[in-house]
Amino acid sequence: MIMNFLAHIFLSFNDDEIALGNFIADSIRANKFQHLPPRIIQGITLHRAIDTFTDSHKIPKISSKRLHKNYSHYSRVIVDIYYDHFLAKNWLRYSDVPLDIFVSDFYTLLEKNYDLLPAQVKRMMPYMIHDNWLLNYGNLEGIAKVLEGMNRRTKNKSKMNLAIIDLEKHYDLFEEEFTLFFDELLAYAQARFKTL
Repeated sequence: MIMNFLAHIFLSFNDDEIALGNFIADSIRANKFQHLPPRIIQGITLHRAIDTFTDSHKIPKISSKRLHKNYSHYSRVIVDIYYDHFLAKNWLRYSDVPLDIFVSDFYTLLEKNYDLLPAQVKRMMPYMIHDNWLLNYGNLEGIAKVLEGMNRRTKNKSKMNLAIIDLEKHYDLFEEEFTLFFDELLAYAQARFKTL
């Protein structure tokens, strides 16, 4: 499961069902979502469109290339995590709602819709809420914990726990790339959202 949760939730533009779909999309295989409400399905579709846009965009590729020597194919996942950090850090540039309130409201949304969540998300959710992942994306300690957790999930093969060093070393450069990219992603996601 890719860890750029905050961006996907934010790019649901305060639509609860779209946010649920956008959040659970990585846990849904292919088109095995016909049992879900239509608006949640649209959120899954939006998530996949955002991923396609991101994967084909030159700026995240530049960020990823800087990490590729040390982390190989995991570099794209690491960039997702970095970019969520910069979104959280610069949150008030993009949202009028303070991050702690936005995050708390989203956790409440998950709890209210627990029965709709895939098993994988149900298993993850208590840890996510207890450790307040989304809010803690905004600080380096929180990002370090995410990277450590991802490394454990790869049985220490990815060495992603070391990527906090790369983030600190090239911090301003990654932040500049995020800012340029996210402005474009935001415009793209808004346009797609209007078609749902």
